[in-house]
Amino acid sequence: MSESYLRVYKLPAEVGEMELAGTATVVIDLLRATTTIATALASGAREVVPFREIDETLAAATRLGRSNVVLGGERGGRPIAGFDLGNSPAEYTPEAIGGRPVYITTTNGTRALYHARRARRVIVGAIVNLSAVVASLREERSINILCAGTDGRETQDDLLAAGAMVHGLREQPGGGEHALNGEATLAERDWCDLVHKAKLGGRTLADELAEALLVTPGGRNLAEVGLGSDLPLCAAIDRLGIAPELDVTNWRITVPRPESLSR
Repeated sequence: MSESYLRVYKLPAEVGEMELAGTATVVIDLLRATTTIATALASGAREVVPFREIDETLAAATRLGRSNVVLGGERGGRPIAGFDLGNSPAEYTPEAIGGRPVYITTTNGTRALYHARRARRVIVGAIVNLSAVVASLREERSINILCAGTDGRETQDDLLAAGAMVHGLREQPGGGEHALNGEATLAERDWCDLVHKAKLGGRTLADELAEALLVTPGGRNLAEVGLGSDLPLCAAIDRLGIAPELDVTNWRITVPRPESLSR
């Protein structure tokens, strides 16, 4: 029987692409790409296609027909000139998307998705879909959680989300059988400390998390460009009940049908 493990990587640079091959890999860019991708799909996007570069995003949109696609993304936290939307989950409403595909490129998150392209399953993870992601991994034995980081640096926002997933997975029947790496153990500890702090202070966990996000590198970056209002949206635990997956063969993110999860 193959080893049952649960590993957290603080940055894509910490794990080779081939080390992720054959595993279920959750990609997290809490502030904000994976939160926004999940929100777009929940708002009716036909699919979300991630790109690493702006020019390749524009070229793909031109091939499809510019009016047939929603262009979204950011550089340095700010919207990209000529794109329809930035990277704020608040922008991705049913009205803005209109059932069209979303093509998105971001500084960190879409690159992390590309790094995971050799995995057997690539799941888009955030706090807004925490329970759905955990449930989607119920039958998996080899699980990696890949944090996108911020500009090549580890960031506590991704690690808190990773810790929440580790804790959720370990609370499931049989979840204690997973062998953890050191980063997974530390991430779970930090998440549990946050939960404890919220209880002691009589606050909701979402409020405690939003405050914690403000002092992370990603949170500070958002505040500096006037987008601090996105932090509570990214901290809204289980706001969405979907676990999107990247189909690496066809290179598109969709919400899989329940029967496709039995693999």
